[in-house]
Amino acid sequence: MRIFEPAGLPPSSDPILDLLRRAKTIAVVGLSSNPARPSFEVASYLQSSGYRILPVNPNEREVLGVRAVARLEDIAEPVDIVDVFRRSEDVPPIAASAIAIVAHAFWLQLGIENTPACEQCRASGILSVEDSCLLVEHKKRRRLLAP
Repeated sequence: MRIFEPAGLPPSSDPILDLLRRAKTIAVVGLSSNPARPSFEVASYLQSSGYRILPVNPNEREVLGVRAVARLEDIAEPVDIVDVFRRSEDVPPIAASAIAIVAHAFWLQLGIENTPACEQCRASGILSVEDSCLLVEHKKRRRLLAP
């Protein structure tokens, strides 16, 4: 895991915990309706943990009871975290879209790395994480996130 913290954010001993506490809406890019896919498992867990999940996948109509959109720019509400389940080489345009919609965080799931895209997000004031599972990081902090 690598965290890219933008300048101007207050210093934090755990920026992931701070993000998970603030976040309410997570757009999941590449979310599949197939329960065997990691994207479905992660999104389902996050939804059951109280986050609003917005599926972003042009090949899906609905996932987890929510209408899917083709791209981030099609979302009509603020997005706290853009969680990406796409190949590393597909990441740069998704990062540009995250910047365009003024997301608060850009998260590349385990095995996905694109440092230039994360640096671009950081330069735009967006906290970025690469090569880390949002479900795993949430579970590590679950007791600290309880109301």
